[in-house]
Amino acid sequence: MEFDIRRIGPELVTGVAEVLAEAFDGYPWTDWTVAADRHRERLTSMFALTVATVGVPYGQSWAAVEPGGRPVAAAVWLRPDRPVPDGVWATLADRTRDLAGDRYPALLAAESACAPLRPTAPVFLLATVGVRPDRQGRGLGERVLRPGLAEADRAGVPAALETSSASNVRFYQRLGFTVTGDVTVEGGGPRVWGMRRPVPAV
Repeated sequence: MEFDIRRIGPELVTGVAEVLAEAFDGYPWTDWTVAADRHRERLTSMFALTVATVGVPYGQSWAAVEPGGRPVAAAVWLRPDRPVPDGVWATLADRTRDLAGDRYPALLAAESACAPLRPTAPVFLLATVGVRPDRQGRGLGERVLRPGLAEADRAGVPAALETSSASNVRFYQRLGFTVTGDVTVEGGGPRVWGMRRPVPAV
């Protein structure tokens, strides 16, 4: 089956949110930071909010779309040259508090614990990437990441990300990322790795 890689616009937000929610259901970070009741519904709403308010207007986002128009994979990047306004972050934080439910204090603690992993210099930041489980193993994750990596290279800045999956670490290493540090969230929380991909030498 052929998949079209295209920029995410408003018309794809709902489908992309469903893809990401399905991909992240069972992921260590979201299991720890998002309430268990109506978990998939909460994830879908969180991803829809992030993609619509941050990824589409300020970042660069791509989806793999199968014939018929259904997205099956997506990647959302934040660019250093398109800063998200503080007011947008504040709105996102307010809504996230509601969607995280009784895990919101755990979310705040986990974010604080991971702060040392986050780069201070300008980077292309991978906000999220996911592939629908029944479409995994076909190289779609790499395909939706490649346009963002190419944009980072053209801009001459590194790419960075965080992951709480050891298998993801190995996947990102194959794309040129190296581990810059890791933390384990206290109280039984996930282990989180920070990773960075330098600008390729000319």
